[in-house]
Amino acid sequence: MNKSNKMPFLTVQQQFCVEREVICELTTEDEKVGYALQTEGKLPINGLRHPRTGDASGWYIWCGEKYLDEPDFFAPLHARHLIEECPRVLKYLGLPFGYRFLIGDGDYEDIWFDPLLLNHQ
Repeated sequence: MNKSNKMPFLTVQQQFCVEREVICELTTEDEKVGYALQTEGKLPINGLRHPRTGDASGWYIWCGEKYLDEPDFFAPLHARHLIEECPRVLKYLGLPFGYRFLIGDGDYEDIWFDPLLLNHQ
């Protein structure tokens, strides 16, 4: 269960995608996300999704305004650990490949499609 809102992990993703009228590409609890642990607790919270490969969901998530293009910036983390580490992102994990999100203070959120993410190798 998702402790932040008591909805199952996949259901919260599905509901969000239905509300946004986008195709849902669910991220399972066992898939991996790239998560920048050293940025935890900062705002805004940023996420982008490349196409899925193997057991990787395609999601890369970091907090704060700085993105570092360094090999160890992101650590692989099973999506289920986001329930504790960063519960605000759970509903976004069903957004399709090529989507990005930015979460700020309060209710601020921005969601958009970035076609360049689909060409990532």
